[in-house]
Amino acid sequence: MTETIELSIDSKLEFVDMVGSVTKSMTAKLGFSEDDASWIELAVHEAVINAITHGNRSADDKQVDVRFVIEQNVLTIYVRDRGEGFDPSALPDPLDPNNLLNPNGRGIFYMRTFMDEVEYSIHPEGGSIVRLTKQKQSSD
Repeated sequence: MTETIELSIDSKLEFVDMVGSVTKSMTAKLGFSEDDASWIELAVHEAVINAITHGNRSADDKQVDVRFVIEQNVLTIYVRDRGEGFDPSALPDPLDPNNLLNPNGRGIFYMRTFMDEVEYSIHPEGGSIVRLTKQKQSSD
């Protein structure tokens, strides 16, 4: 059985905590460990901030859509902005010695580190979509 929860927020950082609350509810519903739940919340937090600041450029007239899909032992989160889109491969490598003090690119690095899958695509109507997937481990 699949359950889906969707929400749209204005491109304002004040709404990021609300998305975090929904994320906590979803990870609790699936029974993720406390550690995994915290990492998932951080990854979603980073994805939403990126959508607001980089995707939508904090434009008042643009929304960020977040969809949580719960399947047996899998949580998938889609975060869509309504902006111009971006190429994640063009970001600096945060592990490169020249970039260790550069904050750019860290959010995507965190998402890739804490989630099982991170994929980017362009929505047919415009904007970028990031898909974050986390499988619940049987020992959780």
